[in-house]
Amino acid sequence: MVFLKLGGSLITNKNRDQTVFLNVLNRLATEIANALKAKPDLRLLIGHGSGSFGHTEGKKHGTRQGVTTPEGWLGYADVAQVAAKLNRHVFDALRNAGIAAINFQPSASAICRDGIITSMAVAPILNAFDHRLVPLVMGDVAIDEVRGGTIISTEDVFRFLAPQLNPREILLAGIERGALTQYPNGDVIPLITSSNINDIRQMLHGSLAPDVTGGMEAKVLEMLALAQTMKGLKIGIFSGAETGSVERFLGGAGIGGTTIGG
Repeated sequence: MVFLKLGGSLITNKNRDQTVFLNVLNRLATEIANALKAKPDLRLLIGHGSGSFGHTEGKKHGTRQGVTTPEGWLGYADVAQVAAKLNRHVFDALRNAGIAAINFQPSASAICRDGIITSMAVAPILNAFDHRLVPLVMGDVAIDEVRGGTIISTEDVFRFLAPQLNPREILLAGIERGALTQYPNGDVIPLITSSNINDIRQMLHGSLAPDVTGGMEAKVLEMLALAQTMKGLKIGIFSGAETGSVERFLGGAGIGGTTIGG
C-alpha cells in the first residue's frame, strides 16, 4: 500500500484564487493510471492539497485557528465549498484517466481535538480497497472538540490513516524538489531524521502563497512523527512538476527529493 499526495502547489496556481492547472492534473492522472497498470496489485490511496482554493479562503476566515461565531461558521462552510470544488476537478481527472477512484470526504466523519484528528471513518476505505477501488481524500474542514471547527491538511489525514492501513510508503508530490536548505532556491535536504531535525528546522520556512496548515515545516514534522512510530515506513517529498516523476516514484524508480526516516 502506498499513500500519494498531489500537493496544492502542484495542481493549482497558489497565487491566483481558485485556479487549477488542468493540464498538470490530467498529466498526473495519466501517470497514476500507468503506474497502476504496471503494478496491478498496488493498493493506492490518493490525497490532494487545497492550494489556491481552501488555503486562500481559510486564511480569510481564520478557520484553522478555530470557529466560534456565526460568521466563523459561515466561513467554515465557505472553506468546505471551495475545497470540494477542487476535489471535483481531481476526482474527474482520475476517473477520466480510467482510475477507479472513489471519494472519501474527511469532513463527513473526522473529529479533531485541538487540531489533531481523533476519529474518522476507516471501514469504508478498507471496503474500497477490498473491491480494488482507489480511495481519494483531501485537505478539508473538520469539527474540533476544542476549537469548534478547524482545517485539516492531507498530511493530518495521512497521519491518522497510516497506523490503521499500514502503508509501506508515503509520497508527497509538490512543486518543490524536496525540503530545501533555503526557500525557494536552496539545495535539497536529502535525509531528515530525528537526529538532524533541530539543525534544519529553521530552514523549512517560506512560502510564496497562503498556506494555513503550516507549509513545509508542518509537513515535515507531521511525517517525521509518523516515521518515528511506524518502523519501516518510507516517506518521500519530491517534485511532481517533471513529466513522468510521479509515475517513476510509484514504480519504485524515483530519484532525488527528500527522504524522511524514523
